[in-house]
Amino acid sequence: MKRITLPCGESVPALGQGTWNIGDDARLRAQEVATIRRGLDLGLTLIDTAEMYGDGRSERLVGEAIAGRRDEVFLVSKVYPHNASARAMRRSCEASLRRLRVDTIDLYLLHWPGDVPLAETVEAFEALRREGRIRHWGVSNFDPRWMDDLWATAGGAAAQVNQVLYNLGCRGIEWDLRPWQRERRLPVMAYSPFDQARLLRKRELAAFASERGMRPAQVALAWLLAQDGVIAIPKTGQAERLEENAAALQRPLSPDDLQQLDRLFPPPTGPTPLAML
Repeated sequence: MKRITLPCGESVPALGQGTWNIGDDARLRAQEVATIRRGLDLGLTLIDTAEMYGDGRSERLVGEAIAGRRDEVFLVSKVYPHNASARAMRRSCEASLRRLRVDTIDLYLLHWPGDVPLAETVEAFEALRREGRIRHWGVSNFDPRWMDDLWATAGGAAAQVNQVLYNLGCRGIEWDLRPWQRERRLPVMAYSPFDQARLLRKRELAAFASERGMRPAQVALAWLLAQDGVIAIPKTGQAERLEENAAALQRPLSPDDLQQLDRLFPPPTGPTPLAML
């Protein structure tokens, strides 16, 4: 398993498991729990969730899935921007810990920029870290301007990742945000690597994958895994799909493959607003 080193020096798997919309359908619960556990078996031990996902249902399902295996997991959750004040963040974090059935969240992210001053949010993160409720913190959906503001905030450079939308069909961050983060050795956590399946329906990707005996999803993940400092968190509630995703680790793309994908899905030629889902 390729691993990515966080600024704190700790390394995490470059391929993890996302859980957006996981837990929303009670009829699928057993299947989804089994899928997450199968992912742990295959080394996909970074699990990303959020208080927003299903109003806590995702966190509850993750808590059930990792029961008895907590030591294997690098657990990521996210706090709403309106809960990013000192008092509200503590309540949100404690609620997430209860739903997840754990004592500590490994990485706690601000889900997107909001109205609470960054200084107060950073102080709230640091208070939770000192108390052992979280081990690390970071941000999500921050564009370069917001990252500049965060770095200008006292203690803001302690952020460990920025989680953003990034995939073959959505490469806008390569113009400005990725270079900014690369210079500071701050990893990108790439959510929606299949662009909610829209990318997988692209004929050019299907043809590229077929020529190499791969699935389109495996190409999409192999491309992200080829990028320096990028953590991919695909979501699936089906064990078969998860196993296909994990197989991308065994199918690295060649330099020629990467050049061809650049022609099929060109990098940006100028700045674009940060894409979000």
